Amino acid sequence: MYVQELEPVAGSLGLSALVAALPLVIVLVLLGGFRMKAHLAGLIGLLGAVLVACLAYGMPWDQAASSAVQGAVFGLFPIMWIVVNALWVYRMTVHTRHFDILRRSFGRLSDDPRIQALVVAFCFGALLEALAGFGAPVAISAVMLVALGFDPVRAAIVALVANTAPVAFGAMGTPVVTLAQVTGLPLDSVASVVGRQTPLLALVVPLVLVWLVDGRRGLRDTWVPAVVCGVAFAVAQFVASNYVSAQLADIAAAMAGAGALVAVPHARVPASEAVRTSVLTGVRSEELDEEDPRGEVLRAYAPYALIVVVFSVAQIPVIKDWLAGATRKTDWPFLDVAAPNGEPVGANVFTWPLVSTGGTLVLLAGVATAVVLGVHARVAVREWAATVYELRFAILTVTSVLALAYVMNLSGQAATIGYFVAAAGAGLAFLSPVLGWFGVAVTGSDTSANALFGALQVTAARESGLSPDLLAAANSSGGVLGKMISPQNLTIACAAVGLAGKEGDLLRKVLPWSLGLLLLMCLIVVGQSTTALGWMLP
Repeated sequence: MYVQELEPVAGSLGLSALVAALPLVIVLVLLGGFRMKAHLAGLIGLLGAVLVACLAYGMPWDQAASSAVQGAVFGLFPIMWIVVNALWVYRMTVHTRHFDILRRSFGRLSDDPRIQALVVAFCFGALLEALAGFGAPVAISAVMLVALGFDPVRAAIVALVANTAPVAFGAMGTPVVTLAQVTGLPLDSVASVVGRQTPLLALVVPLVLVWLVDGRRGLRDTWVPAVVCGVAFAVAQFVASNYVSAQLADIAAAMAGAGALVAVPHARVPASEAVRTSVLTGVRSEELDEEDPRGEVLRAYAPYALIVVVFSVAQIPVIKDWLAGATRKTDWPFLDVAAPNGEPVGANVFTWPLVSTGGTLVLLAGVATAVVLGVHARVAVREWAATVYELRFAILTVTSVLALAYVMNLSGQAATIGYFVAAAGAGLAFLSPVLGWFGVAVTGSDTSANALFGALQVTAARESGLSPDLLAAANSSGGVLGKMISPQNLTIACAAVGLAGKEGDLLRKVLPWSLGLLLLMCLIVVGQSTTALGWMLP
């Protein structure tokens, strides 16, 4: 048995934390300083984590390798299993042109560009985040806004800022699922706290978007629809994440936000010519004027309805118990690790949620989608294989980062850093979202940031007397605000609207909003760590 040690380097917690942080420093420097591809930086960081675990912490080589393999396996199943199947559903809608029908349906809700920004970037972007994530919402929303006549720079900025509130529950809840796994906290408890933080962002972001589109006039004219949309989005995300399913949080929020916009009379008031000419400086796509049969419009919405139905049915107690019965637990080979107190760690046993995992449920919804959209079985299989190919580098990135995280967690490196960081005491509540923000800004992924820093946050919370659920959730909630300034997302936004090479210009425009919203999240977490807002926590 390998027993974790907190101070293996010269008996000093500070020196041990410095050495333990080397793998993280390697990854962040390679990504941020050398602009290395994420999957390569992850692999090099993994090598660094294994060397530190074996040479500094004395972890046996076979156990270090086994830890890395377990992390990589978890990265494949259930994490990328969810992402692949979710993106597959989206690809089928693109293949059958039903995605274009859905886009036109959204475009017809209003001719006011400020309302269009809310519908496309905030609501529809959240729906895309729920299914695909990994940059797809920014690229697709930005292109749609340009097609509506938005200036490319403004379209990119709006798409980047809008891609905040839904990120923590993106790709069918992948970030919070990862967070729960690496921290050992129950998924329901982590998701419920995140669902009491990010909805507060949803109240603010729509107001920011109409300001970005049309300044003070936009805020004055459309604050009512913006507030109604934000409230509906926030309430649905809160309810779904706390009482239904974390995987459905963004789908419910996106639908509720869009539905609320449709219901508000202010949103249907035609925009004045002065507003349209000052905001829409580009060329509007004529394709948006095509008429679509009502039946085809309903089929375009069907994939999202099917996902909601499948996940809702899976929550029925009898069916939930039956699905859970297919879960298998096995002793992980070549792994026998104990915490510093001598108690075996949970990772010695690996859980295989074969049927109940979100990826399998999305797969079932995808099969039903193929039937409803009339996709031939051969074409559906080809699209699934193409999805795997499209995500090949993302798969390698996620598996390498999770392998790194598991080695750091099981060797004791994360615990050492956590104990050292706990010295911040009460200030830890303020710094916790900042750490998540920094992680996403560098890696471009809330999932990766949760894998890297989740266990560290929990250890620090326990040592400082704060709620582990709160700081773990803060890592994810703060992380969503780093998404808009990550090099990955900036590059995607620029490429989508034809602004290649202008990433620096976009960064300067969105950075103030990223920092301002981060400060708001820090204050929320600080308040939730005290009696001021502590009543908000479950």
